[in-house]
Amino acid sequence: MSPKEPNIEGERLQKVLAAAGVASRRVVEDMIVAGRISVDGTVVTELGSRIRPDARVLVDGTAIQLDATKRYLMLNKPTGVVSTMADEQGRPDLREFTDPIEERVYNVGRLDTDTSGLLLLTNDGDLAHVLAHPSFGVEKTYVAKVRGAVDQRVIRRLLDGFELEDGEIHADAARLIGKPSQGHSMVELTLHSGRNRIVRRMLDHVGHPVVELVRRSFGPLHLGTLRSGQVRELTTMERGAILTISRSQP
Repeated sequence: MSPKEPNIEGERLQKVLAAAGVASRRVVEDMIVAGRISVDGTVVTELGSRIRPDARVLVDGTAIQLDATKRYLMLNKPTGVVSTMADEQGRPDLREFTDPIEERVYNVGRLDTDTSGLLLLTNDGDLAHVLAHPSFGVEKTYVAKVRGAVDQRVIRRLLDGFELEDGEIHADAARLIGKPSQGHSMVELTLHSGRNRIVRRMLDHVGHPVVELVRRSFGPLHLGTLRSGQVRELTTMERGAILTISRSQP
């Protein structure tokens, strides 16, 4: 069915969006008339429009979650935890954090056992497949405590790039945090590569091995003040942002 054709069996658009928490029905009606809402790629301006349960709805260009059964959570993974739901070697795994969740959720991508920080958990298989696929290249930001005194020449090398055993690599952004102290430096790196242990290998290559590594952001999601080992639901804005970027892929 074309998005332009009326769907007499679907729910009215303003009712669906009000139930999704976008705004009251009256405000949603104003949004529809103003042309701020699109359904499956077509702007909808008629108040009587109905939509299918699987429709893709954008409000001001941001995706709206219509399926209430989908869960999107953020975990601040501690070090020492394996990014899997069942570790064959008996090491601590993600079940400690996912077992209390009613729905069966999975991690999107992985973090090394000795890397802490932001890990997305969801039961939305389509979103997980897109965001975890190597070709997508979601941008991630890490903060690394490294050995030695990092200076601006090292930062420039990280930005300019160099050849590793599996190909060329460069940081999308890099900066020194504060000043080197007691034989260590703090470096923030942003990159979209999903290659194995890439941050550690890059910093090893420039002569500053990683002592501690934390992933602070994943796409539009930011760890903020979430403490190690804690899990929280994504906010409405965060869900919209992550759904928008995942649905932008062909």
